[in-house]
Amino acid sequence: MQLYNLEFTEQEIKDAVAEDRLLSMEIEFSRICNFRCSYCYVPEKKECKGELSRDEMKDVILQAKELGAGKIIILGGEPSIYPHLPEMLKFITGHGFEIEMFTNGTGVDQELARLLAELNVRVVLKLNSRNPEIQDKLAGRTGAYDIIQKAFGHLKDAGYPAEDKFLALSTIICQSNFDELPELWQWVRDQQIEPYFEVLTPQANALENLWLQVDSAQLKDLFAELSRIDKEKYGRQWEPQPPLVGNKCMRHQVSCLVTATGEVMPCVGVTIALDNVRNEKLGNILKNSQVVNDLKNFREMIKGECRDCEKAHECYGCRGAAYQLTGDYLASDPTCWRNQKS
Repeated sequence: MQLYNLEFTEQEIKDAVAEDRLLSMEIEFSRICNFRCSYCYVPEKKECKGELSRDEMKDVILQAKELGAGKIIILGGEPSIYPHLPEMLKFITGHGFEIEMFTNGTGVDQELARLLAELNVRVVLKLNSRNPEIQDKLAGRTGAYDIIQKAFGHLKDAGYPAEDKFLALSTIICQSNFDELPELWQWVRDQQIEPYFEVLTPQANALENLWLQVDSAQLKDLFAELSRIDKEKYGRQWEPQPPLVGNKCMRHQVSCLVTATGEVMPCVGVTIALDNVRNEKLGNILKNSQVVNDLKNFREMIKGECRDCEKAHECYGCRGAAYQLTGDYLASDPTCWRNQKS
């Protein structure tokens, strides 16, 4: 069975876990960014010392390939302003990987849009609101909305979206945009674009901006409404389940994050540095990590409400939220509406 909005089947995930393989890897080319998003997991991005060289990044990407990964997910910082992005994109696709890139659109001009289309890069454009004032406030930059719209136009001119040119919009669920989200969801669907709606992870900037927070009861109602819309209007059926709308977060089973400075972490939310790729091979880091092994064995290791939940066989909530709010990556997800103690 293909999981909704997830590229890997349940069997592929089970096989990868059993064989200590990766299916994907997330990587940051740089943490430098021109936006100052109020919810960003990176607290300071004006400069970043000790970042990996291109050769070091290429080496760890090839290590991921040896571990079975077929997909590289590019995070940031803002990758579209990374000066060596075209070189890295060509290197990655040249070694048979699929690429998915998250971007605020700043550097997505006509030339880059054409290259992304040529290489069939899956593009995830960040858009939190169709209201320019709200979008700019959330991005921490005047003119952010216009930047995103220009990038969207260049991507459409280059052929996005299409069957071989995947385009998604990444949206953080917060109080500022909450009331417009059902309408935004339908607008995205009508554009033949995939909506990536995600519950806010309470870390870094988000902890300093508590006005963003949405409580679990609101989230439950929103997820139910979006599920109803998808079923009735678009023929898509899925069960509401946090932290991703219409999706399941199983990334710790098949993926990991390599930061711009070479630290290996389970994901952007579980900010535990397992080791650094400058010190040890990626495969050894993952194989010998107690954190990774605990997360892969989540059915036995998870605690509290998440352990007893009726969804425990297929869900472990948001491990990032659990870690950031409790200090324990195996604790129950405090942001989930199924958690009675939340």
